[in-house]
Amino acid sequence: MKTDLLKFTDSGGCSAKLSPQQLQEVLKGLPVATDKNIIVDIDTHDDAGVYKINDDLALVLTTDFFPPVCSDPYDFGQIAVANSLSDVYAMGGRPVVALNIMMFPSDKLPMEAYSDILRGGYEKAAEAGVSIIGGHTIEDSIPKYGLAVTGFVKPDSIITNAALKPGDALILTKPLGTGTILSASRLGMADPQDLSLAISYMKQLNDKASAIMFDAGVKSATDITGFGLAGHTLKMARASGVSVSIDMHSVPVIGKVLEYTESGCIPGASFRNLSYAEPDTEFDSELGYNHKMLAFDAQTSGGLLMGVTSGKASGLLRKLQSSGHKGAAIIGYVSELTGKYLYLNYC
Repeated sequence: MKTDLLKFTDSGGCSAKLSPQQLQEVLKGLPVATDKNIIVDIDTHDDAGVYKINDDLALVLTTDFFPPVCSDPYDFGQIAVANSLSDVYAMGGRPVVALNIMMFPSDKLPMEAYSDILRGGYEKAAEAGVSIIGGHTIEDSIPKYGLAVTGFVKPDSIITNAALKPGDALILTKPLGTGTILSASRLGMADPQDLSLAISYMKQLNDKASAIMFDAGVKSATDITGFGLAGHTLKMARASGVSVSIDMHSVPVIGKVLEYTESGCIPGASFRNLSYAEPDTEFDSELGYNHKMLAFDAQTSGGLLMGVTSGKASGLLRKLQSSGHKGAAIIGYVSELTGKYLYLNYC
């Protein structure tokens, strides 16, 4: 009988994250690191930590793991690794080596499922040119998989979430909707084609998008995962000290995701994300409920969101679309800080 990983979890992928409020509460009491070689730490809630080795080399360090987002073990392994590598790509780095992080209920799932998860992960890592050189596995009632990743970046070329500038255009490289589609799938309401499309987007590496934005001189970016488009954008706006306006009408979506939202297929994480961002967000009176909740949809292995000098935005967008990111779009702009950090519009 074919293994169905979704039977073991109610909340998979990046939807399983702690809420942004809970995370802030946990992190605020931690001591501040004082090592002079630390370039990026938890201060701005960036995608990864960065540690300087010398003037030409810094390490990008990150870890990510989560419960299954899909039934098939191989697909789960592929998605988990693509998601784990994404933080390095968001910083303009090149992932090099990684360690497996694996939790597995060996008394409930066949070992073939364990092997298929790892095989999917190894093959996705190989596609990215990353070597998995070890790891750690423990028994757990819910399967979980991911990586601890080390990458390389030049210290003077780091892309952070804290460098947006007024006048920048915002480009998103993948369409939204994975959280809602996965929720609809659990309820038996998702079109199989939409689910297949969502899985293909989650498997897609952000390596080409990262290289394109690096070559274009982009200074600020993040990847869109469990806190949704609005949550991650808000973190960028706060860290950069600017206001960001997003036109939700311009945001690309996967399949019939807005119809699923209309039918009530909204993950619980979306409401946690809304609660976190709402005090610092102004909502356009023309913004409908479905598009509003789309902004808070918890993504797994989502795209990159980058701030691009307005004169370069169109050219960069064309390069992204021709490289395989056909759903990439310009979705907003950055301005001086005025009132709120985030403005969700419908133009």
